[in-house]
Amino acid sequence: MSTPQGPTFRELAVQALSSVEHGYDLLAPKFDATAFRTGERVLAAVADALRELGPFATGLDHCCGTGAGVGVLREVCTDRVVGVDFSAGMLARARRAFPAGAEGPAVRWVRADVRRLPFAPAFDVVTGFGAFGHFLPREFPALFAEVRSVLRHGGVFAFPVVAPPRVGSRAYWTLWGFDAAMRLRNTVWWPRFVMYYRTFRLADVTRDLAVAGFDVSTTALEALGRRADGSPRCRLVVARRR
Repeated sequence: MSTPQGPTFRELAVQALSSVEHGYDLLAPKFDATAFRTGERVLAAVADALRELGPFATGLDHCCGTGAGVGVLREVCTDRVVGVDFSAGMLARARRAFPAGAEGPAVRWVRADVRRLPFAPAFDVVTGFGAFGHFLPREFPALFAEVRSVLRHGGVFAFPVVAPPRVGSRAYWTLWGFDAAMRLRNTVWWPRFVMYYRTFRLADVTRDLAVAGFDVSTTALEALGRRADGSPRCRLVVARRR
């Protein structure tokens, strides 16, 4: 789950027995050395795809964590970029990664719950990288409506979705087992730590985005390759505010 510089098993266990917010505060100092951080190949592929959709003036990274997605937005936005997250620890690491005065668009960090975004409709593009597993499926329609509320007319909400593992494969059973263990943990332990890998299904997400007021399309991220059946390993969901 991590490099030698990443958290120990004990540290991960303590995180998993905390709330989502406090767990990420604890994980923040070593987060970038874990497999939870979005990989550079995915970030680069998304940046290339967004360049084709731009140009954009202002961008917002949804659940920004330590700022990997903000780095992508600074490549495709010309004016201003904002990162929003509810973990003070993650935001502190992000500020160190993008110090004030760095070359490129200005960056602002905001601590907030993304289910109640504190912004006017001022953004041309909103990105999301890997945080949707921290929300239950019933929360997605309202979550997407909040994103729509901060986009300008015609603005884009974009995020990568990795193809699900083949049924019966080792990866399939690994994710199934993780989700089952997490559901058991949340049945017997409080506070809950919501982190599920099998609840963010593309068909359901596309439907919820449409209900929230988006026109939805997907594009294959060809740089990440294709599976044996010819389908892309990863797609970029592009939801444009109607």
